[in-house]
Amino acid sequence: HFARLGYDRAVLRDIAAEAGADVALIKRYFGGKEGLFTEALKGSIHPDRLLSWDRRTFAREMATMMAGGARDDEARMHSFQFLLRAATSPTTAPLLNVAVQERFLAPIRDWLGGDDAPARARVLAATFIGFLVERLIRDQPLEGRERAVFIERVTATFEALVRQGE
Repeated sequence: HFARLGYDRAVLRDIAAEAGADVALIKRYFGGKEGLFTEALKGSIHPDRLLSWDRRTFAREMATMMAGGARDDEARMHSFQFLLRAATSPTTAPLLNVAVQERFLAPIRDWLGGDDAPARARVLAATFIGFLVERLIRDQPLEGRERAVFIERVTATFEALVRQGE
């Protein structure tokens, strides 16, 4: 519901009906619509995926993923669209900020380590999100020479961001 309609247009009664739950139960466990939304945000950001990142292959893996089509991973695309919708609402942007700080930026900062890790994490996250938006808009995988050049340049970009200050 939140991903389709956004926070402001989503109705707790409709969410409960779609889930086959009682509104009172949702209020009991989540405290209401805002609590449910906050948990949905947390559930759409997967910090455990960062644990599998390997510094030696990260840049090329991300570049190759970004050269693919947006629909190559429907679940990720759906989560990202949900986050984009949350970012554009004055009501939910502050909730998203907290979730992103805790579940996205902090793990990236810890993974990067070293000098200026907080700033490097923010730049890496912004770059990553920018490429996700480009891939979402493009929708189709890149092909041929364009794909090869894209992967080469995006790999270099991510490698530079992962390197500690030199």
